[in-house]
Amino acid sequence: MPYLGRHDIVRNENDGQVSGDTVFHTIGEFRFVNQDSSWTTNETFSGKIYVADFFFTSCPDICPKMNTQMLRVYDSLSAMTDLAFLSYTVDPVTDSVHVLKDFADRLGVTSDRWHFVTGEKEALFKHGQVSYMASMADEGEGGIVHSGRFFLIDKERRVRGAYDGTSELEVNDLIRDIGRLAKEYE
Repeated sequence: MPYLGRHDIVRNENDGQVSGDTVFHTIGEFRFVNQDSSWTTNETFSGKIYVADFFFTSCPDICPKMNTQMLRVYDSLSAMTDLAFLSYTVDPVTDSVHVLKDFADRLGVTSDRWHFVTGEKEALFKHGQVSYMASMADEGEGGIVHSGRFFLIDKERRVRGAYDGTSELEVNDLIRDIGRLAKEYE
């Protein structure tokens, strides 16, 4: 499976030989609060493959379809103990911890597998844009524009896939790729 994002070549000199190691882009450090009022960080996903997305609970556009598709992934791979889900709100003013908890409860998901996180808007947006290369913007009265992608992250915090979260076909590809990625760790 490919590695998405920027990468660097680190040059090594050993016994007069020059070689290069590729260092792939990784998800940056983060610390946001989840639907249980617990801190969620990179360490929360240590040793896990995870799927991340950006949404907001009052979204009238693509989010309902994305939530349906993410729930399909969650349900279809429920036996995978090393798989988790991370949904970042792009509307933290509306999406308080309480609102996220109610939303997760309505979906019927557990917080040990699926974290809905909130925090400072600027930090959420910056993290999404830098770590996931996700597009998002607050257009004021015009609403919030955000990526509809699902991002597949490996156990080393590297982005291994990006899928249209509104497309059943692309989400089928995501489900297949999660299985392919899991085999890399067997």
